[in-house]
Amino acid sequence: MTRRADASFELADTLVAGHAVATAPPPHLSLEPAFRRGWGSTYGALRRGRIAEAALRDLLVAARPADWPAVFAVDASSWTRCDAECSPERGYYHHPSRHSNGQPIVAGWNYSWIAGLNWEADSWTAPLDVRRIHPREDAGRVTAAQVEAVVGRLGADGSVPLFVFDAGYDPIALSVDLAATRAQILVRIRSDRVFFTDPEARPAGMRGRPRRHGQRFACVDPASWPAPDAALTATDPGYGRVEVQAWSGLHPRLARRGRWAGDDGPPIVAGSVIRVAVEHLPKPTARALKTLWLWWSGPGLPDLEVCWRAYIHRFDIEHTLRFVKHTLGWTTPRVRLPEQADRWTWLVVAAYTQLRLARGLVADCRLPWEPPRDPGRLSPTRVRRGFRRLVQILGTPARAPKPTKAGPGRPKGSLRGPAPRYPAIKKAA
Repeated sequence: MTRRADASFELADTLVAGHAVATAPPPHLSLEPAFRRGWGSTYGALRRGRIAEAALRDLLVAARPADWPAVFAVDASSWTRCDAECSPERGYYHHPSRHSNGQPIVAGWNYSWIAGLNWEADSWTAPLDVRRIHPREDAGRVTAAQVEAVVGRLGADGSVPLFVFDAGYDPIALSVDLAATRAQILVRIRSDRVFFTDPEARPAGMRGRPRRHGQRFACVDPASWPAPDAALTATDPGYGRVEVQAWSGLHPRLARRGRWAGDDGPPIVAGSVIRVAVEHLPKPTARALKTLWLWWSGPGLPDLEVCWRAYIHRFDIEHTLRFVKHTLGWTTPRVRLPEQADRWTWLVVAAYTQLRLARGLVADCRLPWEPPRDPGRLSPTRVRRGFRRLVQILGTPARAPKPTKAGPGRPKGSLRGPAPRYPAIKKAA
């Protein structure tokens, strides 16, 4: 932090050491004992503060647990600002619960998150990067560039990192954008996708255009499946018998439109198609079991044991997003500028990382109706309850505020006029 560092540090301390859930606007956080400055310093830190994002990204990678696997979840989440007509760079995005004119679409800012995963049955993740996507940017290309940057910060040592995406991302475009990157991608695909094998070698002397596609592979038609190139059968306490099959060297038939419209011809993008079938779900449900289909691309061959477990743990990032929204108040401040939202986002990421690093150092301050837990298995909410005692021992690097008096304020008789309006940007289909 290079500007307004003291207020920013205390604002982050308030997020993790406050007595109440930090879903109140920033001025209300100034009432907490951890924030020693006036309420105006909260928005002052967001408007005029400066955060060295590159250095913070390096610090997040260094703070990633060394015993966690090189598996990372990628997901996007929106900061809803439907009625903020004075806020620029807003776009329209899908929202799972809020609707506008009967459609699950909201106006706001969209952020792409990348977080490290672990194999434990808990909700902890290790956020490594977050980036706001401009409405006019190609979200797929921006996400691919974000993944490439994270791979560069991780270094070339160890295993090839695996990045897991949910449905909604274009697996073929990601494979093309990350073809030269030392990374694996695992993307959920629809169960009605169709792929093709490579065509057979044409006989010598045959004229005409060579075939581009071979045998048809339809996910919904088991009769079209050849023998799998790899298979795995495992037993899991939550899912029972798990069967995983993989077919390598498959590619889709791409149309000459959209991203591939300007090319000489749609490329042949080969990868592996993975099928995951489980015996039951961890919790009883009336819903029918669905077969999971995944697209894998990267150097070498997929590790089926890692792939199916990685996708199951991909949902841990959704617990993280829910925690930073509902407990740390990520999308609570009604800031006007997107740059202010970026600074607040980085403060929330730093606060969450601080909680994860302290989970083995705090006592379990459980509520009377909560069962006790081992200190090393506390949830983020319980760690936050005990962190306020730890911060009293650790202290803060923020300097004490200096005595001051109120400024002169706005000159008498001056008029500022209405703030400019910025309609939400609607991206062309």
